Amino acid sequence: MPEDFKKEIVQRMTRNLLDIQLLRLIQAQPTWGYRIKTKIEVQFHLKIRHGALYPMLNSLEKKGFLTSQKQHEGGRARRVYTITKKGTEYLDTYYSVLKEEMERKDI
Repeated sequence: MPEDFKKEIVQRMTRNLLDIQLLRLIQAQPTWGYRIKTKIEVQFHLKIRHGALYPMLNSLEKKGFLTSQKQHEGGRARRVYTITKKGTEYLDTYYSVLKEEMERKDI
């Protein structure tokens, strides 16, 4: 698989399924916004603006997929996001649907 194609596809998936990617990152480890932004830029080679990231995190929290709480570390306050049971169920459903679609033979 040519690396250029792979990079382009991963970037497109990340842009189009940002909510899924955010849930995946937070499921792996509860974390805060700036770290999420950095991971997306490093892992997926995709620049993400704060103006796109934080509204999406807020939306996921309103849907009950994430919870957040302020934590103080080294004099700084951070809002740390954690995935909820509902968020985990949403990801599980996503993986199930993706698997079903990949196995479909009538396409």
